[in-house]
Amino acid sequence: MIFEDIAEIMAQSRKTLAWMGLDLGTKTIGVAVSDRLLSSATPLHTVRRKKFSADAQALLDVITNRDIGAIILGLPRNMDGSEGPRSQSTRAFARNLSALTNLPIGYWDERLSTVAAERALLEADTSRKRRAEVIDHVAAGYILQGALDRARHIRAVG
Repeated sequence: MIFEDIAEIMAQSRKTLAWMGLDLGTKTIGVAVSDRLLSSATPLHTVRRKKFSADAQALLDVITNRDIGAIILGLPRNMDGSEGPRSQSTRAFARNLSALTNLPIGYWDERLSTVAAERALLEADTSRKRRAEVIDHVAAGYILQGALDRARHIRAVG
């Protein structure tokens, strides 16, 4: 089940389960998870991409071990809001992953998430080597936190 809107994901996911955020790159997948209250995102780790089946199994392991109830993928839109080849690749990954799980899958606009993650790591005086190791899952944390904040806003207004 793939959804474009966070409200739809909220309606489809179990209330007591955490969410997982993904920052898909060509070589890596940054992974972050939320708490069960859906209030905060925590960067978890980075998966080195191999082939889809291996990548998907690594993600399914996280889903099982962390009691995940929904998946949020960063959607890499262009700065003008249009979608290019990277967005198409992300949507294809979501379609393939949805064949392996019944969890709701959604998208969150990831424009500038890596920039924000890089800035936070620089402010924390993280070494260049360490930044390269953690940037993807820190960016996944920013993506997931954006979706969680939107979900919290929807709950507050609704």
